[in-house]
Amino acid sequence: MTLTIRDARSTDAGKIAAIMTEANGAPPWKPHLHTGAQDVAHCGKLIDRGWVRVAEGEDGRILGFIARDGEEIDALYVAAPERGHGVGVALLEDAKAAVKRLELWTFQLNTGAQKFYEREGFTELKRTDGATNQEKLPDVRYGWEAKP
Repeated sequence: MTLTIRDARSTDAGKIAAIMTEANGAPPWKPHLHTGAQDVAHCGKLIDRGWVRVAEGEDGRILGFIARDGEEIDALYVAAPERGHGVGVALLEDAKAAVKRLELWTFQLNTGAQKFYEREGFTELKRTDGATNQEKLPDVRYGWEAKP
């Protein structure tokens, strides 16, 4: 699969929000806190801040995106049909090329994400009971550092 990683444009907000909404609605353990419209508004804000890079297929479809504020990954989502085909890896590699260190949160129940990040060189930094996140779900903090 050939894909291009590029900065998101304001016109991408609806497309990346659709990916986010689908992914957040898939796990039965995850509470539904936001509507699709709220996801579009949120993604628009992330794009306006300059945090979002998208993976675009040869046909121009957005296959996934990453939102990064400096060393903090705020979001990484891949469209359902594209999962397992290297889109997430490509987005992470793009982020790793920009900084020497990355950190992120994922839920303890999201074992697939944990396996993915560990496979990509992230290590667990700490676990919490979720009292401080919006979903109130136990989470895991991961970190990655470039090798000298």
